[in-house]
Amino acid sequence: MIAVLIAGAVAMVLSLFGTRWLIHFFDNLGKGQPILGSEDHGPVHHMKKQGTATMGGIAILGSAFVGWLVAHLRDGLPFSDQAMIMWAGVAILALMGFLDDYLKVRKSHNRGIFWKKKGWITFGLVAGVMLWLSSATGVSETLSFTRFDLPGWELPQVLWVLWTALMVWSTTNAVNVTDGLDGLAAGSALFGFLAFTVIAYWAFRNPDIYELVNPLDLSVFAAAMAGACGGFLWWNAAPARIFMGDVGALGIGAALGLLAVATNTHLLLPLIAALNVMEAGSVALQMTVFKASGRTRRLFKMSPIHHHFELSGWPETTVIIRFWIMSGICVAVALGIFIADFTSIADRFAGY
Repeated sequence: MIAVLIAGAVAMVLSLFGTRWLIHFFDNLGKGQPILGSEDHGPVHHMKKQGTATMGGIAILGSAFVGWLVAHLRDGLPFSDQAMIMWAGVAILALMGFLDDYLKVRKSHNRGIFWKKKGWITFGLVAGVMLWLSSATGVSETLSFTRFDLPGWELPQVLWVLWTALMVWSTTNAVNVTDGLDGLAAGSALFGFLAFTVIAYWAFRNPDIYELVNPLDLSVFAAAMAGACGGFLWWNAAPARIFMGDVGALGIGAALGLLAVATNTHLLLPLIAALNVMEAGSVALQMTVFKASGRTRRLFKMSPIHHHFELSGWPETTVIIRFWIMSGICVAVALGIFIADFTSIADRFAGY
């Protein structure tokens, strides 16, 4: 438990000061986040935010990685192949996001070079990471809900790679879509990482039930990400001094998805990341209705759905806080399901 606390605390402090340095750097550079205007059907009501410092995800991911490293200075916490491959996956997706962010800032337009190809490129990268994880570690290759043997359907490697790649890829895109209001993505991700901290540590304390590969390292990984999101949120809370950018959204989404894979909670992830699912789902519904109507009707005033509520008269802070509440409730329900399942199976282990 001490290693988990160290990772979270170190990551939070580093993120707090690292994010402040990034704000200073971008302010001096005179460059910031461009906002889509009316010509791109973007949130015109957010044009006042144009020029705000961006790429804060660099501070989040860098601080989390250092916090994870520092926690390993304690005896009894070895570096696991699984966690290191997960960090590689996060870094690969974050680099993809960084390139897009860099081009947006440089061109002063909110569409990078990967605007139309980003989805295919990121899915290919994620599939490669999942194949690496499958081939190099003892990660369970079953379809899972709260543990490896529930429902426990064994998947062929190719199918498992495609399924988990789709999970992680969808999560990265969902977090990216959620990152449209000050603090919304960082706050909801904080809840998610705290949930995975508990899940992984619970598995560490009950190895006979969960049979995870080095679950303590996974708990430290999740705690470091939670702490880093908390430090960043200090500056990202409305009115935001900095945005996380694609580098942060893709990296955070990858981390959430990979933790679900590593902790065998595939089917629990949609509940832990329910806010992200709702946000991405609203975009999909909007596009479906728009195209089905011959491009004449829309289901929402604007998607993602947080913009719909803004245009309905809710102040931005009201939308953020209410969405945080919904996210927190869903995460609490997910943890409740996880613990209820543990109670049931623990009784069977004890012979009751």
